[in-house]
Amino acid sequence: MQPTVRAKITAVGTYVPPRLLTNADLEKLVETSHDWIVTRTGISERHRVEPGMATSDMAVEAARECLAHRGLEPKDVEAILVATVTPDMLFPSTACLVQHKLGAPQCWGFDVLAACSGFLYALATGASLIAAGTHQRVLVIGADTMTSIIDYTDRATCVLFGDGAGAVLLEPAAPGEDAGLIDYHHQIEGMGGGSLYMPAGGSHRPASHETVDKREHFVHQEGQAVFKYAVLKMYEICRTVLERNGVTAADLDCFIPHQANLRIIQSTGERLGLDPKRVIVNIGKYGNTTAATIPLAMQDAQKQGLLHPGALALLAAVGAGYTCGAQLLRWAI
Repeated sequence: MQPTVRAKITAVGTYVPPRLLTNADLEKLVETSHDWIVTRTGISERHRVEPGMATSDMAVEAARECLAHRGLEPKDVEAILVATVTPDMLFPSTACLVQHKLGAPQCWGFDVLAACSGFLYALATGASLIAAGTHQRVLVIGADTMTSIIDYTDRATCVLFGDGAGAVLLEPAAPGEDAGLIDYHHQIEGMGGGSLYMPAGGSHRPASHETVDKREHFVHQEGQAVFKYAVLKMYEICRTVLERNGVTAADLDCFIPHQANLRIIQSTGERLGLDPKRVIVNIGKYGNTTAATIPLAMQDAQKQGLLHPGALALLAAVGAGYTCGAQLLRWAI
């Protein structure tokens, strides 16, 4: 059933810390090389926060830029949804911290924990608040400080991730307006939980000397298992959304995939029959920023002229859990 009110994106804002972590820097930390990293991932550099900077700080910077583009004040926001796997702390939620730092009175919100699919899940949730007619302005943020949970002695994971944040503002489309979120299809498959996870720090394995000594507070990944699942699922979930809306690859102005691995992105684009020029790829300069990759790629797509008023865009992500999702939307700005 189609919503009575369609939610559209009316502004985008992003933030990445200025400090760079290049492949040359990583060569000094682990046994790796620039060529090895680029060949397997497509990544040349990534951004890293300075000590003391938290996920909420990046989220606030992205939110401020987003609101400035729309010409609004924090007081105009009614809800804040923050997608992240690296909250400042387990509680209060990062959304609470962002609300306070941003200065958004009489606002509510919460965090969405869905790993690399988190931004899409938060976007669909925010769109539902708009569609219900209960909210006029919802701020959706994807932000992660991945370098805070990366083991820089593990070359399989330390080359992949960077820090960043992106925010979008959702508002109702006008009656009869074509812009906004058209459809989405999300799915979780918990059988993949052991392939990409952080073993300790939760209720199952609370922090202890043992968990710290075993380096269990860092990302652990079975790379081949995650890669195989992502290659298959990214294509399948995109195809589902396109087919049920009668959309072909030729109809799309751009494809904005989660930026986890260049080979996954290229494989999905090829299987969908997409023109490579319409596939957004910026993993080379950011790495995998988890929940922030899609809003960062949205801003790049705008700069490239692929996202413009009326543009039809396909978004997709696969993440730990496993989580996955695809969304079809008509761009408004």
